[in-house]
Amino acid sequence: MFIKVVPNVKGNQNTCFCYLVESYRDHGKIKHRTLKNFGLLENEQVPYLKAMYAKKKPRLIYDDEGA
Repeated sequence: MFIKVVPNVKGNQNTCFCYLVESYRDHGKIKHRTLKNFGLLENEQVPYLKAMYAKKKPRLIYDDEGA
């Protein structure tokens, strides 16, 4: 499974459509199946959505190194 990000070309350029997609094979051909439609999101929200569905959870908030 992965998050498919499609840029919004008709509206606000700072937004995109996001989908949760599953890959599978059908008679040797690779196909995709949409499991969930997240709708229109801001570009700043996409890394958090990807992190939510990642197998290895990345750290999105970092501590100050100088403190």
